Amino acid sequence: MSQHSDDRQSGPSCAKVFFALWPAAAERSQLAAWRKPLQRLCRGRAMSDETLHNTLVFLGNIEQSRLETLQLAALEVSAVCFELCFEVARYWGHNHIVYAAPVHVPPALAQLVDTLEQRLVKHHFNFDRREYKPHVTLLRNAHWTDAPLPEMPPVRWQVHDFALVQSVREDGLANYRVLERFPLALA
Repeated sequence: MSQHSDDRQSGPSCAKVFFALWPAAAERSQLAAWRKPLQRLCRGRAMSDETLHNTLVFLGNIEQSRLETLQLAALEVSAVCFELCFEVARYWGHNHIVYAAPVHVPPALAQLVDTLEQRLVKHHFNFDRREYKPHVTLLRNAHWTDAPLPEMPPVRWQVHDFALVQSVREDGLANYRVLERFPLALA
């Protein structure tokens, strides 16, 4: 644990936050269209349209007093706009999730995640450090085998910004609030 382990504690003065790519209505609608045929095959609970996103970096609980510093770290990120294409549906058996994924990770996306992580380290934030695998969760509590899922129509997402998002529990489910968006530079 680092000297800043208090960033991850929960409590009334904490916010559960993450950075994400937040789709516009058109991309959200196209991704949502994948859920029904996949749910017929895999069952599970469909994620609501409003929660569809691609997490960049998950921080978890941080003190409310550090949100301004977190926003400053994001403002220091220098990255360019890019296209992200979700082309395949996949299943993670360890957590029973069906998700949309790209076949190829755009270099600009990998660089955005790397730069954001560097800025967070500079400002002494703890976050989940694992290999970055872009995805949009479509179904939870799903059940499938190792067999490939059916082909889905590609969703081309023009990424112009990234967002700081807060997760809030409402009626036992996570609801997400975009706290701030950070524009990317034109390529």
